[in-house]
Amino acid sequence: MKKSRNRSKANFFEGLASRVTKATGSTPAFIIALICVIVWIITGPIFRFSESWQLVINTGTTIVTFLMVFLIQKSQNKDSLAIQLKLNELVAAHGFASNRLVNVENMTEDELKVIQKYYARLSEMTRGEQSLQQSHSIDEAESMHDPKKNKEADHLKKKK
Repeated sequence: MKKSRNRSKANFFEGLASRVTKATGSTPAFIIALICVIVWIITGPIFRFSESWQLVINTGTTIVTFLMVFLIQKSQNKDSLAIQLKLNELVAAHGFASNRLVNVENMTEDELKVIQKYYARLSEMTRGEQSLQQSHSIDEAESMHDPKKNKEADHLKKKK
């Protein structure tokens, strides 16, 4: 019973975060915020630009900003996870891709730098090639480079 209650609370917050993020990123939301600022500016002379008048806008924007940070971060975390899962599926499904890249987002920065060096080397190997498909994975780039070049050449000959 507790699990379903926790799940429904999580789903509620997730749904709320998604709806609020979409709503606040809309043109009407911007127009409403702009109108609020304009009304605040217009009321300045009425309240003689007092500290209380300034405190109203400062407090309001601080509260809204504070709450929006958490709602936007919740939505971005979900979107980021979905994108990572899609990319993991593409890497895992591609026969020539290195499976080391599945779940790469959980690697340390040092591990990522090592992989970046490999890709820089791949880039150097294929510089000057006409096709982007000459090298394809960290593990097999050197052994597959020449066969792929030959396959590409054969393919181009068949096209002619």
